[in-house]
Amino acid sequence: MLGSLVMSTPVLAQPVKVRLGTATPGGGFPVYGEAFIAAIRAQDPALEIEAINTKGSTENVPRLEAGTLDIALVQGEVVHESLSGIGRPPANLKVLTAMYPTAGLFVVRADSPYRRIADLKGKPIAWGAAGSGLVVLGRYVMDGLGLDAAKDFQPVYLEKAGDGPAMVLDGRVAALWGGGAGWPGFKSVVTSKEGGRFVAPDAEEIRRILAKHTFLKPISQPAGSYPGQDAAIPSVGSWSFVMARPGLDAAIAGRLAKALHQAEATPSAQLADTTAKNTLAAVTAPSVLHPGVLAYYRQAGLSR
Repeated sequence: MLGSLVMSTPVLAQPVKVRLGTATPGGGFPVYGEAFIAAIRAQDPALEIEAINTKGSTENVPRLEAGTLDIALVQGEVVHESLSGIGRPPANLKVLTAMYPTAGLFVVRADSPYRRIADLKGKPIAWGAAGSGLVVLGRYVMDGLGLDAAKDFQPVYLEKAGDGPAMVLDGRVAALWGGGAGWPGFKSVVTSKEGGRFVAPDAEEIRRILAKHTFLKPISQPAGSYPGQDAAIPSVGSWSFVMARPGLDAAIAGRLAKALHQAEATPSAQLADTTAKNTLAAVTAPSVLHPGVLAYYRQAGLSR
């Protein structure tokens, strides 16, 4: 029933408006949101998606639950906490698609003396915008090393993600925490006249983090993700997801899934990892997927 609903011609022709929650300007989520909307529009012009700037992942989840957003971008650690009921009741949200894997890293000025995470203890650190999932990732990574992100450093939480690079470059903070290929904050620092370099957990630190927080995964920032980055940088992190509100119509979710699958033939740099194959591999179980997405995947022969 769902499959025929998803694929029927009258449904595909129906104009629909969808509200997409992203994050604060200057971060990776708004950039991804623009590419996501462009890809959907190219495949299904009747799907009108409105991008809404929010404070980030930790605001997007309650707004999805309240129905003021239809879909939203959510960092993997926030997805884990929300679906598992960590610090809150379990959320009734479903995955629309996997976005990309995020390897958590610090960026420092090229002339900085800081080379290891231990060097940053006690220093002012820009962890990101207060509502960003990157802040949550940083908290878990530091906790895996026996550190408290809020107490063992001088934490700085940003009004906008885009405020961080200037603070690194003018010395107000020792480092900026972030992650993801092409992340604007990292790009701004490494392409500045001062230049930048990355600080990440070493092999033993990665082992310790993964032993304590098993939902995190070993993820490397591929070589060439940023100018001057000649080698891959191993770290830890998780996949971010586009999540759907409770009750989002299965036909709409199926149309979004179909448009994204068709867009895989001509991927943008931002959506290179946004594939049906990666989505099926990244979710903990097919039941986590929105029923409309799962119906499309099955009809397209992508899933049983």
